[in-house]
Amino acid sequence: MTSRKIVDMIKEKEEKNETFFSFEYFPPRTDRGVQNLYARLERMAQYKPLFIDVTWGAGGSTSALTTEICIHAFKYYGLETNMHLTCTNMPVEKIDAALKEIKDVGIRNVFALRGDPPKGEEWKQVEGGFAHAADLVKYIRQKHGDWFCIGVAAYPEKHVDCDTYENDLLHLKAKIDAGADYIITQLCYTSEAYLKFIKDCRNLGINVPVLPGIMPIRSYQGTIRMCKLCGANLPKKVLEDMEPFKEDDERVQSYGIDQSVQMCNELIAGGVRGLHFYTLNLDHSVKLVLLKMNYIKDVQCKRELPWGGARTTNNSQKSEAVRPIFWANRPKSFISRTDMWDEFPNGRWGDAGSPAFDTLSTYHTSNLYTNSIDTRKQEWGSPESEDDISKIFVSYLKGVISRLPWNDATLSEESNAISDVLQAMNINHFWTINSQPKVNAVSSEDHVFGWGPVGGYVYQKAYVEFFVSPEKFLKLKSLFSKYPSLDYQAVNAQGDGEGTFKGITAVTWGVWPSSEIKQPTVVDPDVFTNIWKDEAFALWKSQWGSLYEPNSVSFKLIEKIANTFYLVNIVDNNFISGNIFAIFEDLLEIKN
Repeated sequence: MTSRKIVDMIKEKEEKNETFFSFEYFPPRTDRGVQNLYARLERMAQYKPLFIDVTWGAGGSTSALTTEICIHAFKYYGLETNMHLTCTNMPVEKIDAALKEIKDVGIRNVFALRGDPPKGEEWKQVEGGFAHAADLVKYIRQKHGDWFCIGVAAYPEKHVDCDTYENDLLHLKAKIDAGADYIITQLCYTSEAYLKFIKDCRNLGINVPVLPGIMPIRSYQGTIRMCKLCGANLPKKVLEDMEPFKEDDERVQSYGIDQSVQMCNELIAGGVRGLHFYTLNLDHSVKLVLLKMNYIKDVQCKRELPWGGARTTNNSQKSEAVRPIFWANRPKSFISRTDMWDEFPNGRWGDAGSPAFDTLSTYHTSNLYTNSIDTRKQEWGSPESEDDISKIFVSYLKGVISRLPWNDATLSEESNAISDVLQAMNINHFWTINSQPKVNAVSSEDHVFGWGPVGGYVYQKAYVEFFVSPEKFLKLKSLFSKYPSLDYQAVNAQGDGEGTFKGITAVTWGVWPSSEIKQPTVVDPDVFTNIWKDEAFALWKSQWGSLYEPNSVSFKLIEKIANTFYLVNIVDNNFISGNIFAIFEDLLEIKN
């Protein structure tokens, strides 16, 4: 399973005279920043960029995280990914290790740069390393032949360290002659400068694809600083235009969007087919530029399917169209545990011949979770009672903390509609880890619940999944006969349990004209009791209990919960007028 070469994708677009765009991101400094970036990558993947690239920190400071983000985006969001690689502080051994790591997962695209020195230091060649990007390109070609597609940087208005524009072009030519496949330019704020640059490249015999770097203006002073750093000229007219409102960031940002749209349209009119956006890990300005250029539509900024996570593209995985709901908040784990499947269910769950899930391992219960021990301890503290556990779950529902062991991201927008009653459940020691409200014939274009093509209608059965003590489960169980539209299933860590499901139940579906009904989310009782149960209970210990000393109160509390509590899921089959929470209101005397 390998990625496509960026140069091949560019040439395909150019041959068809189709426009395209790509995005650049940088590794955040904090655990929470990384999690937020992953959420943004997944959201912006819906815009269909041709590829993304991830920068390499000054002095190689983010090398491990750069590699991790590239692999993550490729494997879990289906993005063609381009890893930056620099000469700075990078002996050959580290370069070899980075290339091997991405090659092993099938990433074929690298972006070779000299790189910046660590802040406050002069650039110098590391012993056993390279002095110039051309040397790095040459080495990769000698070591790996044609396996990698190699991109290089260019400066439409001259690199700040180069004496003349002409000499800078010669340096670029050396990188191409060493084996580079395409070029991405530094940011530029005039179409004239870029179009002149590409003409000069062609006159010098540089005939590979060249993508202009676009960075929409977001702040007045910030843009001036960035231009000085990069050697880019900010046109006098742009400065004059912004002068009356330069202290108003909102107006400056709005102006920057319009300025980028105008420049990009001029570039397209001048024959450019691809635009590379420096996102600064933000999506607002880039999204509005693309919307105003009609490259994307608002409806495109929603989900193709209701569950998160997209697989790396290949024929069998393209057809995946149904998943159990249990991994709705842990899509990376589901993808990892099913990565070796030859076929994926593309109609009804079970069509693929009941393929086996990968064996549960510490990789699924630990390595997929990127928050550090300190971050988790800061968010979850040291609970000493079940009331303390309830407070932590409620804090997650309120957005005070960003993660729980069973949730890769913050609470979904659709669950906000039922947040109050979920909080009431958690206060009363029904600790929810997954839920969805009922939905009846909502437009597929709806901002919150919509998914799939335009012109359809989507439906959901209400669903809730939670941990609960044996005593509370027995009280809850005694009430199910009063609520005939509810099906439930309960199981503990030892596999003891019961339920009323007769078989696999679709809990999300959609209807479109001239199309079969799509049923992308199901409840499968066998998967719940034999597969998901083990992972869900293991997370108590691997992600939470492991934070504490074995004899501590917190450790013993988590162990008790993991060993004795039940994991329960409930489905309300009345998606028109049902109330899945009525049974809890009855039991707990709470009101929705």
